[in-house]
Amino acid sequence: MLELTSTAAIAAVLGSVATAVANEAGKAAWESAGGLVRRIVGREVRAPRGRDELDSVAQQVHDALRHNPALTQAWTAFARSAPRPGGPNRVPALHASTRFFTDRDSERKALSAEAFRKADGRPRVAVLHGPQGIGTSALAIHWACTQLGRFPDGQLYVDLRGTGSTPGADPAAVLRLLLQQFGIPAAEIPPRPDGRQDLLRACTAGRRLLIILDHARSAAQILPVLTSAPGVFVVVAARHPLPGLDAVGIPVGPLADKDARRLLTQVAKAGNVPLDRAALPAVLARCEGSPFALRAAAARLVAQHWRQDAAPGGDAARTAVADGIRDLGPDAARALRLLAQRDWPAIGAPMAAATLGTDEPTAERVLGELADSHLLESATDGTYAARGTYWMRPLIREYAAPEALREDGIEAAEEAVRRAVRWCVAFAEPASKAALRAGWRLGDPEPPAQDGVRYADAGEALGALRDQLGNLLQAVVTAEELGDADAVFRLNQALWPVQLKMGCHDELLPALRAGVRATEAHDPGSREAARMHTLLGLNLTELDREAEAESAFTTAARIEEAVGHPRGHATAVESLGLLRLREWRYPEAYDCFEEADRILDGVTADGEGSADLPRARALLERHRGRALRGLGQWAEAEARLESALTFFRGTDEAYNTARTLTDLAQTFEESGRPADALPLIDEAIAALANEQAHYPLVRLRAARERCEGPAGE
Repeated sequence: MLELTSTAAIAAVLGSVATAVANEAGKAAWESAGGLVRRIVGREVRAPRGRDELDSVAQQVHDALRHNPALTQAWTAFARSAPRPGGPNRVPALHASTRFFTDRDSERKALSAEAFRKADGRPRVAVLHGPQGIGTSALAIHWACTQLGRFPDGQLYVDLRGTGSTPGADPAAVLRLLLQQFGIPAAEIPPRPDGRQDLLRACTAGRRLLIILDHARSAAQILPVLTSAPGVFVVVAARHPLPGLDAVGIPVGPLADKDARRLLTQVAKAGNVPLDRAALPAVLARCEGSPFALRAAAARLVAQHWRQDAAPGGDAARTAVADGIRDLGPDAARALRLLAQRDWPAIGAPMAAATLGTDEPTAERVLGELADSHLLESATDGTYAARGTYWMRPLIREYAAPEALREDGIEAAEEAVRRAVRWCVAFAEPASKAALRAGWRLGDPEPPAQDGVRYADAGEALGALRDQLGNLLQAVVTAEELGDADAVFRLNQALWPVQLKMGCHDELLPALRAGVRATEAHDPGSREAARMHTLLGLNLTELDREAEAESAFTTAARIEEAVGHPRGHATAVESLGLLRLREWRYPEAYDCFEEADRILDGVTADGEGSADLPRARALLERHRGRALRGLGQWAEAEARLESALTFFRGTDEAYNTARTLTDLAQTFEESGRPADALPLIDEAIAALANEQAHYPLVRLRAARERCEGPAGE
């Protein structure tokens, strides 16, 4: 084990804490590390960026500790309780394979050859590629389910959604989705892609694992996942080979005639569909060996549903979609066409009703008809999909969406999309306010609650936003395309509780960038544009993109000052101060908080955010206390934090009360008064009892152990 004051050990501790800034405890630890480093070195040290800067800071700390036993003791205590990166605590497992599967013997042999070849340092990767509906995904999962014993440490699956016109998940999101399957909570996943990649490598090292990456679009999505671990096999399913990816390519073509007949017969028999033997040759010819087309045709093998005079269409999968649509009733056919206009990941009856301009019972009925016809599937992704919802294959969307222009007209199709966006806004704003009652919102909207929607508490409202997050993000993109800057802004503002309490920073980033583009295109000098820059900057801060975050905050502050909006101006400057805390630039952080407080003097009694003014000043007091603690000015820090605590104790904000108590306790501990910290720690633990705040509680319990130790006796 490394000596805790060696250069390598110091670098390891700082690197570990930097990785943990995705959660509240990690952010606090990073802030504490900056103050401690400053005291040890005797001057300001900027937060390190990258391995070289980290090693340089570690060397400076090591050199200073050699001559200061008291600070050595402080560093050792910090190092022993510093957050550590999470590890796997779950064995991931695949979902079930399809019941009916035929042929693919040569492809399965090729997969096995790559999976179980002698280890030689090369990553084990295979790409199954073929056109839509040919069964690459089914083949990957079926082969995997026959080889589970060869991968006892887990099997992971991620749908990259890189089909049709969608770019699919970016590499950072792919890494996050894989880490979550190991049981690593979102709050422990590093914000930066390189940190996620390091953690994934640690999770896979020495393990026998299978990773399936479905619907891949590019090599960039796959490359960060690859590892030299000899027991890891990555199977990729894609439409085409992926240039830039060194992998075994395995083309997947149509089923042979005998296997196609077998699959068709098995699926029809399972569905109690009587076979029309006379129609079989025409069915097989029309399906052209496409498993998707064969499964879709199985339900239409009765004579009255099969068009024997229809000729093959050249693309069996698209032909199968066309056949299925022709068998629909008029309401269901119209619903499919209009719902296909956007890639909604979780279509439920309320959203469908709004999109179609009908009532929920009718929408539920047509959704059921579409599901029975295999034109919609249950939304089983589970990442952000509410129960009882459906999604549409890209293959079906690509066929049905243009049909709406011909059958319904461009105005009707666009109006359906606008209704869907309006539903998303009407859903998101009440849920957002229920999830985060405190604080201010631009315009302070009081959106009408949706009929019948009531939230028992903030947690339930936040869960509702999480379940609909995929739709809300799609609505932001759609609203921007429609030129609806107001909807883009309102959706982004409504998603602030998701960003604040759940993280999801990489998922939200494209929507926030769209918000900046849309509001600037509408009016670059507006309060909405300024607010979007602030929200974007807060997101970029959490993603460790400090330069971009600083630009966003300074732009927001400039606009807010120009339009005479002191509440927004103060928030932008305060946010810049929080960025300075993250960068260990404590004097500048303090100056930002002072400036923000002066700006708040300009908020009139009936001005925007005036009701929130006392809370805003209390938060600034807390932030000033944190900056002063980083500077080692203990008495001044204590006074500021006591002032903030007096306010929050008089409110129902248990979370901010606990955070201020924790800051004050940390100030006492770092200034050599651990006994005074203990009652504050106990009060903070009690305040968080019903807040489901796992990570702050972990931090508080660790602090309690330190304060109860020899130094605190």
